[in-house]
Amino acid sequence: MDNQLVIGIDVGGSHITSSAVDIKNLKIIPETTYSIKIDNKAPKDIIFKNWSQAINQTLKSSLITGRVKIGFAMPGPFHYKTGIAMFERNDKYESLFNISIPNELAKHINCSNIEFRFLNDATAFAVGASSIGKAQNYSKLIAITLGTGFGSAYIKNGIPQIHSNNVPKGGCLWDKAYKDGIADDYFSTRWCIKRYHEISKIKVKGVKDIANTNDENSRKVFTEFGLNMAEFMIPYLEKYEPQLIILGGNVSKASALFLPIIKNKIHKSGLTIDFQISKLMEDAAVMGAAKLYDPLFWNTIKDDLPNL
Repeated sequence: MDNQLVIGIDVGGSHITSSAVDIKNLKIIPETTYSIKIDNKAPKDIIFKNWSQAINQTLKSSLITGRVKIGFAMPGPFHYKTGIAMFERNDKYESLFNISIPNELAKHINCSNIEFRFLNDATAFAVGASSIGKAQNYSKLIAITLGTGFGSAYIKNGIPQIHSNNVPKGGCLWDKAYKDGIADDYFSTRWCIKRYHEISKIKVKGVKDIANTNDENSRKVFTEFGLNMAEFMIPYLEKYEPQLIILGGNVSKASALFLPIIKNKIHKSGLTIDFQISKLMEDAAVMGAAKLYDPLFWNTIKDDLPNL
C-alpha cells in the first residue's frame, strides 16, 4: 500500500505536525502523527533539525519505502513553486529567508529519494476541510484561519479559486486594505493582544489569556474583533456568495466570544451563510498538503501556485 502513502506536513508558527496519509482513501494512517514544538526564531539548522525530527518519526512508523513524497502546508510569504522561503520582517522563521527548503531540509531526512511540494497553509486547511470534514457537504465555501496571521482561501468543488472574477486578487484576503492597514493587522493574535493592552493596560501572551479573563475589557476586544471582521468580510461575501464559512486556527477556539457578533452583522446585511468551527485542527492542513500528490488535484492547481 505504501505507493499510495504520502507525508503531509503542517508548519505552524510554534509547531510542526507530520502524518502519513493514504491519498487514495483520504485517511491519515493511525500512529504516524508526530508534532514537535518549534522556536521559530532559532537558527535555520535548529529549525530544520526539529522539522526533520517529526518527519523522520512519521517516515519510520509508516514504513514508506522507495520515493518519499512530502507535501507541506506552509505559511507565507513563500515561493510555493520553488520551495524558497521568503520570511522577512514577519517575526517568524526569518533565519530561513531566501533558503531552499527542498535543498536544505533534505540533508536532515533519513531518505535519499525525496520529492517536495508546497501549498499555502490556509489553502491547505481549506482543501483538507472540504475533503474530509463536514464542509465536504458544501460546494462553495470560504475558509478562514485565525492565528499568528489571517489566512483565507476560496474553494469551489474542492479546488482553490485564484483567478475567478468573483474572488479578490490572489484568492486571499490577508493583504487587502482595511482601516489604517491591511486585514492581517486586525484579524490576528497580535491585534487581540495589542487591543487588550490598550484597553486594560495589562500585557498577555495570547488570545487564550484574554478569553479566560472574561471581563468587560476582554468582552470589548472580542466585540470589536467580531464587528470589524463582519464589516471587512461583507463586500467579499456579497461578491462570492459562499454557502459556508469555516473557521480554523487557535483564535477560533475563542469563537464563542466573537462568532455570534459576526453572524448577526452578516445576516443583517441580507446574506444567508452557514458557519462552522473546524474540529479537524492540524489534520485538515495535513490532508490538504498531502492532496498535492493526488494527480487530478495537482494537475488542476499546479500552474496557479503563487511565487509569493
